[in-house]
Amino acid sequence: MLLYFLPFRKSRKWKNAVLFVFSIAFYAWGEPVFVLVMLAYIFLNWFLVLLMDRSEQHRKAWMTVAVVLDVLLIGVFKYASFLSENLALLTGNDRLIVYIALPVGISFFTFQLMSYVFDVYYGKAAVQKNLFHVALYISLFPQLIAGPIVRYQQIENEITDRQESFAGIWAGMKRFIYGLAKKVLIANFVGQIADNAFDYFSLQTPSVLFAWLGAVAYTLQIYFDFSGYSDMAIGLGQIFGFRFPENFNYPYIAGTVTDFWRRWHMSLSSWFRDYVYIPLGGNRVKKSRWVLNLFIVWLLTGIWHGANWTFVLWGMIYFAVLLFEKLTGIDRKNTFLTHVWTMLIVVVAWVFFRSADIKTGWDYLSVMFGLRAAGFTGPDFTNTLKNTGIVLMIAVVGVTPVLSGCFDCLREKNLSWIENIWVMVIFCLSILEVVSSTYNPFIYFNF
Repeated sequence: MLLYFLPFRKSRKWKNAVLFVFSIAFYAWGEPVFVLVMLAYIFLNWFLVLLMDRSEQHRKAWMTVAVVLDVLLIGVFKYASFLSENLALLTGNDRLIVYIALPVGISFFTFQLMSYVFDVYYGKAAVQKNLFHVALYISLFPQLIAGPIVRYQQIENEITDRQESFAGIWAGMKRFIYGLAKKVLIANFVGQIADNAFDYFSLQTPSVLFAWLGAVAYTLQIYFDFSGYSDMAIGLGQIFGFRFPENFNYPYIAGTVTDFWRRWHMSLSSWFRDYVYIPLGGNRVKKSRWVLNLFIVWLLTGIWHGANWTFVLWGMIYFAVLLFEKLTGIDRKNTFLTHVWTMLIVVVAWVFFRSADIKTGWDYLSVMFGLRAAGFTGPDFTNTLKNTGIVLMIAVVGVTPVLSGCFDCLREKNLSWIENIWVMVIFCLSILEVVSSTYNPFIYFNF
């Protein structure tokens, strides 16, 4: 920030250069080799889009080449090991297994590369002849490794023409602090509850309520972890004049599963909607084709999250549920019962998402529903709830818009200084927690 806001270097080129250099350094800190792969693919996509734009006759062909290469990139690094393990299992030949390291954030920057290709191809954005501008768009460190997935058309103009202000810097800092607090004060805490429950399950059979407590804790953890990171990314972008898209809109207050996916990881669901679902025909085709389109989207959504059959099953659960909601009209309802239905599906699906394999997930669910539990309740549940109940209550309130509504009322009454004091308090608490704690899992690290 000191270099970016140098008073005697106000040119946009300087500011963009500072952002690019620090973004590359940020990624290279964790990926000193794979940063070269990312840079190579940035150049490759930039060059292919130039060819696509210059040749109307071969426009679609160049677009296809670019997308195939991008899919190949993510396919080799993310799924080659998984495919080789399954092939070895089928053939009984362990020598077929190939282990390939996974570059951090590859799913995110690959989707942004394809976003640039698609946006230019469909005429939603102009071709960018300046390689540096494309490189900056892809490598921006705030959202580089875990989103939100920023489409090229969303920040095309901001790369060269954006406005920074003291108000924007302060708003960005506040947003960053809220995200930091979500991560280190809540996500990490409830994450320990979830880990304890799932680890306990791997050693002995828990009670029904303790199994549910672990599943609910993970449901809270993944929200505060990922939405916290998104808040930090959006806040950092705002400091530098960028307006990244919102990624979460209180998904756990959704009235239906359909509504949940309008609120959860919005940049990903809208990406699949606009670049996969709609080009396939969306719902403007006959019913059998529409069902196939929905199946393809959710199969890809599951696969995108990880190279494991649990993620495929997770995607198929949502395909089946969303299909059921649309066919029955539940997707247009919003009642207490549909909300309970939604959260039941979400919690159950997260169990498979969290589990190492499908059998483990199924066994854990069998405990939750009393098929093989060690009683309805027990010391495992009561002791945990006694020690963690207050933070769990705070977390449950935090997934609702109650707190933001209170601060909106304060701003309307010109009492925003109260929120500012609150922000500084949670910032200090977050720093203390970061310094004192060694438990800091990052769920979306490998995505």
